[in-house]
Amino acid sequence: MPTQLLIYETAVPVSSTRHGKCAVEVKDYEFTRTVNAVPIVAAEFPQAAAEYAIVFAGNADELMPVVILGARDKENLYISERGDWLAKYVPAFVRRYPFVFSEGETPNNFTLCVDESYPGLNYQGRGQALFTQEGKPTRYVESILNFLKEYVDQAERTKAFCKKLADLKLLDAMQAQFTLASGEKTSLRGFMAVDRNRLKGLSGEALAEMAKTDELELLYLHLHSMRNFAAVKDRLVQGPTGKAPDGAGSEPRPESRESQPGLASQPSTEPPPAE
Repeated sequence: MPTQLLIYETAVPVSSTRHGKCAVEVKDYEFTRTVNAVPIVAAEFPQAAAEYAIVFAGNADELMPVVILGARDKENLYISERGDWLAKYVPAFVRRYPFVFSEGETPNNFTLCVDESYPGLNYQGRGQALFTQEGKPTRYVESILNFLKEYVDQAERTKAFCKKLADLKLLDAMQAQFTLASGEKTSLRGFMAVDRNRLKGLSGEALAEMAKTDELELLYLHLHSMRNFAAVKDRLVQGPTGKAPDGAGSEPRPESRESQPGLASQPSTEPPPAE
């Protein structure tokens, strides 16, 4: 599987022959334990900005917005010890798991796949069945298909949005510095953020165009969300419900583009309803 898919290990096409007696039981979010960032689509900015730091990761060809979940590699600070999600809004990238679309050779040709490594995929009837006794997809699978189709549409719109940011040269490489109570420092790199001065320097025509398409609102939601790096710091220092002691802090700051290591990333609307 491509590394962009992050949490997927062995995604295979869903078929009645192979999965006719399968069911899916989603009990927790343990599968995100070692992910420190996940992609989101532009439609998620209003909900995500309230609880996560939204940044941009990738290169010119695959630039996308992601939400920061941890301050260190393979660390998710938004999941509890027993696998509960510790925020009101769960990114769609997470909610679509263990399902994903695989793109065919021709445009707009997608195949529904499921990650067979997911422990919740079972043959004991736990959770939601994938097929009826007649071998037809259940309403649950149909809801998954609708969810993923919307996700793909939103992802394409988000790509166009990110391309515009790159074309306008609004993004700059950043790093977040975290200072623990002990004085120890750690930093998170490999992401970009909108440079406020470059945004202010755009022509009135460019700003007016972005305002008409709601892209300007997305930029301000992104900038507003950067204060949530403090929430990441609090979770790092004292756990998900604790307050950071005096002396602990975090601050995103500019970084040279050349020094960017990769930030784990790639794309995520409401979860598919249970049947």
